Amino acid sequence: MSLVNFRDPAVLTDPDGLRIRPGALYRSAQPFPAADEAVVEQLRTAGIRTIVDLRGAAECETADWAAAEAAGLTVVAARVEPTNGALDAAMRDMTTAADLGAFYLLMAESAPASLAAAVEAAARPGGVLLHCAAGKDRTGLLTALLLDLLDVPAERIVADYARTAEALPQIFAGLARRHRAALNDGREFHVPAPLLEAPAEAMAVFLDLVRTRHGGSAAFLAACGVAPATLDAFRAKAAAEAVAC
Repeated sequence: MSLVNFRDPAVLTDPDGLRIRPGALYRSAQPFPAADEAVVEQLRTAGIRTIVDLRGAAECETADWAAAEAAGLTVVAARVEPTNGALDAAMRDMTTAADLGAFYLLMAESAPASLAAAVEAAARPGGVLLHCAAGKDRTGLLTALLLDLLDVPAERIVADYARTAEALPQIFAGLARRHRAALNDGREFHVPAPLLEAPAEAMAVFLDLVRTRHGGSAAFLAACGVAPATLDAFRAKAAAEAVAC
C-alpha cells in the first residue's frame, strides 16, 4: 500500500520553481499498516534516502519502517510527543482554528531537541520524508518552518498544509484500524474539532506566532539548538538554485 498524504510541498508552494528544488523534501502520514515493498518502491522512486519519524515512542511499532531500513534507507526518530501537561490543557481548551495554531507553537516549543534532530536529518543529502501519525500537525509545523527558511510565501505554506484535508478520511480510517484496541477499551476520547480538520487559519496563526514571538523560523530553530551551519546546509540542498545531490 502506498503512503497516504504523500507529497512534495514544492509542487504546490513553488509552482514556478523559484524557491525549492523538487525532490528535496516530502511529507506523509505514517505507513498503514507498515511499510511494504510498494512503499519502499515509492520512496526509492522519489529519491528519498532519509525518513524523519516525528511520532512519540508509544505511537511506533518495530515493523513500521523495517522494510525501508532493510532496503538501506535511514530512519531518524525525532520524537515530538503528542501530549504533556501543557499540551493536554491546551487541547482541553481548544475550540477554534486559531487555538490549533497556538497549540502548534506550544508543541514546537515543547520539543526543541527533537526539532533540531529533525532539521539536521532534513539537511542530509538526498530526498527526506517527514511524517508523524496523520502527516498533518507535527509534520505540518515542521514542514512550515522549513519552507519558511526557503522564503516560501506564508499563503502558499498555508495552502500546502490545508491540502491534507483531502486525505483525512483515509488517514482516520487507517488510524482507527491501527488503534482499534485502544478505541474499544471503554475509555472516552475527546478530540477537539479543529484537530479533526486541517483549517488554513491554524497554519496562518502558527506562522504569525513564530514570527512575532520568536523572530521567524530561522531564529526559532536556532533557539532550539539548530546550528547555523545546519540551516545553511538545508538551504543549500533545498533551495531552487541548489544542484541535485
